[in-house]
Amino acid sequence: MSEELKKTCLHDLHVGLGALMNPFGGFDMPIQYAGIEEEHRAVRSAVGVFDVSHMGEVAVTGPDATKFVNHIFTHDIRGLEQGKVIYGMMLYPEGGVVDDLLVYERGDDDYFLVINASNIDKDVDWINSHAEGYDVTIDNQSDMWAELAVQGPDSERTLRDVLGIDGSALGFYTFETLNSPDPLIVSRTGYTGEDGFEIYASADVIRRYWQKLIDAGVAPCGLGCRDTLRFEAGLPLYGDELSAEITPLEAGLGIFVKTDKDEFIGREAIAAQKQEGPRRKIVGLELKAQAIPRHGYEVLDSEGNVVGAVTTGYHSISLDRNIAMALVDARLASLGTELQVRVRRKVFPAIVVKKRFYTPNYKK
Repeated sequence: MSEELKKTCLHDLHVGLGALMNPFGGFDMPIQYAGIEEEHRAVRSAVGVFDVSHMGEVAVTGPDATKFVNHIFTHDIRGLEQGKVIYGMMLYPEGGVVDDLLVYERGDDDYFLVINASNIDKDVDWINSHAEGYDVTIDNQSDMWAELAVQGPDSERTLRDVLGIDGSALGFYTFETLNSPDPLIVSRTGYTGEDGFEIYASADVIRRYWQKLIDAGVAPCGLGCRDTLRFEAGLPLYGDELSAEITPLEAGLGIFVKTDKDEFIGREAIAAQKQEGPRRKIVGLELKAQAIPRHGYEVLDSEGNVVGAVTTGYHSISLDRNIAMALVDARLASLGTELQVRVRRKVFPAIVVKKRFYTPNYKK
């Protein structure tokens, strides 16, 4: 018998809006409301709101919290200022990715980790399994927090006018904690390639905020356009561009792996791969035909040999091009290299391009 799907605190409101609901990460989540293209364009041109309450949150505190988080995290948090957010990964000893995550610096030895919904149980087990010998408290708070993502060029104004939250002083990847009347974390972060904010609060507060935003005409957005938006901006999705079998270097995310740190789990494997050079790389592809590449489709070289596979592919809504990210033989990863993609029974020409297809409109 399959495990019953979890529901976020907004589930009944999604159903009431007529959302198409589907399983994702163990939750019954909205995929679309008016339609993926309409929601995508709303975020690119104005503002949209996403329910991301399915994400996981873990608090790590205690005298050894900084040392411990640095042990399990690829980026270097030493010297990180309070109010900063930093992106990185947790790795297996062999260099594959346990998960990618955000770390919020809330104070001395007080960290707030935001992890992917589909990995919550795995991640928490992983974190706990490596805590021996560290004086830390690890608190899985995933059931305590709900979360909204308000994304788009009008997001700052929307927060101010609709929710009464002034985010103008927040730079990109910074946050503030508000405690009146309820605990609230507001960060200038997102997963769309646009300016935006993420709000963490109790279920009651998030329900109230969601309804205020909807009543004000903000477009409700589902996970369908969340994927098309992040893809256009070249942002990875765990399970596609990152996984236990795909290292950060292969994904082109080496900037978030600080091998000059004294140690972290997976450091030796990544340092060796860095020295040798990865054998595979995630690249951008543009198809020169009216064919849409999809996850898992084979990528071939000019002679017809299979050299990789598509990890994510779409007809880009913003750019009106058929594009993909693909994991291919590193020897074929140079910009301008001509490859091919097998779409069902036919093979179509493609060219390697930058995987950040759309230039993000970060304003801070």
